[in-house]
Amino acid sequence: MSGRAASVTLDGLVGRPIEVEADIVGGLPGTVIVGLPDATVNEARDRCKSAVMNSGVPWPDQRITVNLAPSTLPKTGSHYDLPIAMAILAAQRAVPPEALRGTAFVGELALDGRLRAVPGVLPATLAAAEAGCTHVVVPEVNVPEAELVEGIAVTGVRSLRQLVAMMTGDEPPDDPPVPPLDPPSTQPWGAGERLSGLDLADVAGHEDVRLAVLVAAVGGHHLSMVGPPGVGKTMLAQRLPGLLPDLERSDAIEVSAVHSVAGLLPADVPLLVRPPFLDPHHTASAAAIVGGGSRFVRPGAMSLAHRGVLFLDEAPEFAINVLEALRQPLESGRIVVARAARTVVYPARFQLVLAANPCPCGQGATRGSTCRCSPAMRRRYGEKISGPIRDRIDIRRTLTTPTRPELAETLATGRGSHDLAGLVLAARERQRRRFDGTPWRLNADVPGTELRRSWPVAEDARLLLDRQLHADKLNPRSADRVLRLAWSVADLHQHDRPIADDVRTALSLRSDLPLDAAMRALVVA
Repeated sequence: MSGRAASVTLDGLVGRPIEVEADIVGGLPGTVIVGLPDATVNEARDRCKSAVMNSGVPWPDQRITVNLAPSTLPKTGSHYDLPIAMAILAAQRAVPPEALRGTAFVGELALDGRLRAVPGVLPATLAAAEAGCTHVVVPEVNVPEAELVEGIAVTGVRSLRQLVAMMTGDEPPDDPPVPPLDPPSTQPWGAGERLSGLDLADVAGHEDVRLAVLVAAVGGHHLSMVGPPGVGKTMLAQRLPGLLPDLERSDAIEVSAVHSVAGLLPADVPLLVRPPFLDPHHTASAAAIVGGGSRFVRPGAMSLAHRGVLFLDEAPEFAINVLEALRQPLESGRIVVARAARTVVYPARFQLVLAANPCPCGQGATRGSTCRCSPAMRRRYGEKISGPIRDRIDIRRTLTTPTRPELAETLATGRGSHDLAGLVLAARERQRRRFDGTPWRLNADVPGTELRRSWPVAEDARLLLDRQLHADKLNPRSADRVLRLAWSVADLHQHDRPIADDVRTALSLRSDLPLDAAMRALVVA
């Protein structure tokens, strides 16, 4: 006798259909699972046996072979428990085999038959729908995230007993609810809700830097800030997400899928609508930042910050291999984690914000400084962030301690995040209309060749850029980044295309030069 049930396996966020086949034949009793299972999947035979027997269904006293096809794909995770149990029940006709057709099963079984929550239900449901399944059965606590996928029916169950009763037409028992996964408050880095209520108007002084944060929010540009401790670098970085608009639904589902795979998606908030903000500590390992793992490859901070902000405070203190791992994601918007057995791709299109001190002691740029760092020490400290990484940073700002008059003036006149968020939203709407029908949404995403070909700047702006290139003040990649910055400045000023003044502002933002009064007026009430 044989039975079949459908499930999915995940490579990053990409799901592939899995057919679970169970065959029951005469011979010595035993259960064998084949098809490249890992230790977690192999242990499913004992969990499934106890769950089936404790659900009031007899376990076959024969030889059972379970195959997870295709056999060339490694199988990892406890979510195969439910499809394995259903395939065995269908093989011994404890449930009608035809009732399993077109249905994907995802869930971990407890020994008493309860159905425990599992991570990755959202991308698994997406994969099941793409594979042609019309129905998916998941743990009851995972139903909200599964229901985010359109075009597929979702059934949530609390136990194997309930599911068997549904399949056979009996009255489902009223089993107690199963708790969700560990709450995401245990995650080591910042959740977006802790940034709610932070206002850019709270930052005293630094008009140029507040303007740089505004331009970064408009076009999705990377930002670097250098200054002594306590000058406001962290305050500015934490207020950047407050200027960003809510995620579009497609982006929100993608971001939620990444957090679901990581097991950090709240059960009561299955759809993350705000851009994430991640600020890992500088002692975090490369696997924690980039992603990885010995058996199960999990997304790191770069992927968890997808469509949001990744803030590296004390950036030179991070390990060199972590900083160098930024190179590819900053260009491609994705992370490729290669292991001997598998290669996993996670999205990682984030805004990078770096903060650093001017020297190892941190006092190199303060008034009346007592810094004793030698020029060689300062140079070595700054060179921990390599040239290729610095070249990928669009906006660079140096912060100095503001004077008392500057503090008093800006505290009274600085525009708040709510007002500036309206400017960002209007500028992004201009970008949305401009890039409609293309793969890009923000100025920072568009290749320079496409910008020059499809959206040329004004003639005076083009001549200014050409002069910078001919004078070797810019390389081709830097020129492309200045061009994208100029478009963001133009969007703030509601210009149809960048003019020479917009390019000058972009050059100042990238070269850490003072900004003119007309631009500063944008952040002053």
